[in-house]
Amino acid sequence: MTFTPNQLVILSIVLLALALVVGAGALIASEFRRARSGQVIGRAIRQAAFTPMQPVAQPSAEIEGTLRPELDLPFHWLNSRLGRALVADEDRNLIDQCGLQSKRTQLIFLVTRISLAATFPLFIYALWGGKQEQSSFPILLAAGIAIGFMAPKWVLSRIAADRRERAARELPLFIDLLRLLQGVGLSLDQSLQIMATDFSHVLRVLGYELTLANAQYSQGRTREHSLHRLATLHSDENLRGLVSLLVQVDRHGGAVQEPLRVFSDRLRESRRSEMKERIGKITVKMTAVMVTTLLPALIIVTAGPGFVAIFHSLGGIGK
Repeated sequence: MTFTPNQLVILSIVLLALALVVGAGALIASEFRRARSGQVIGRAIRQAAFTPMQPVAQPSAEIEGTLRPELDLPFHWLNSRLGRALVADEDRNLIDQCGLQSKRTQLIFLVTRISLAATFPLFIYALWGGKQEQSSFPILLAAGIAIGFMAPKWVLSRIAADRRERAARELPLFIDLLRLLQGVGLSLDQSLQIMATDFSHVLRVLGYELTLANAQYSQGRTREHSLHRLATLHSDENLRGLVSLLVQVDRHGGAVQEPLRVFSDRLRESRRSEMKERIGKITVKMTAVMVTTLLPALIIVTAGPGFVAIFHSLGGIGK
């Protein structure tokens, strides 16, 4: 029995759908087993918590809600081989750079990537299955799988790039506010707390990261460990240098106003040279635009009357 290429493509899509259904069934079954074991543990905890000395007393709503096992999201999928293959370390770093909840967003990213990789080929087949040549149809399906698989990462990359740019723009204001708070006599810890709570509306990105760092510091981590995310997440050398300065001041003490002033001047000088470089690139790009758009119009306006006069003279000679 021989199959046509179109029938082979349909058979492969059906097999892929069956494989996804089987995989989803296995995951659902494992989740049900996990939830059932959680319920057994919850009943054991409730039986141990309420002794026979109180046979008629029922657990209060607050205690019952505390002891009831939560059917939380299956975050353990992310630690499996499939989860680490579909949500790599680079993808998890992008999620952190976007300022999203790490575990929940990683799970949503995993489900979205699998769903789009399976849906896009079916969508392409429904639209162009009978209109395209059979030799190019498998290429379209492979392109649909690749686009569906990579589309969530492209979206996250764009959001992360915007946040990195916003963090770079907020850095000079961050330094100026820190200098101002240090100038009125506040300590470094007080300054960072005030910046995270009172100036979060102007420091959207750095304020969020600083809030996380202060929360980790209040839980017992050192200032160096709590600021490690702020220093390394956005891949900014200036931000890494500022965090290194704050860690040195927190560790050894001393005045921070003068180092911050020097750092701010150096940062502004770097920004000024960067803006000059961008202006130079824009000038080169505008030259090409002017040559292709403005030069033809300029030639028509300036040389047009001369060409018209020449044409009239040549026409008079011919007569």
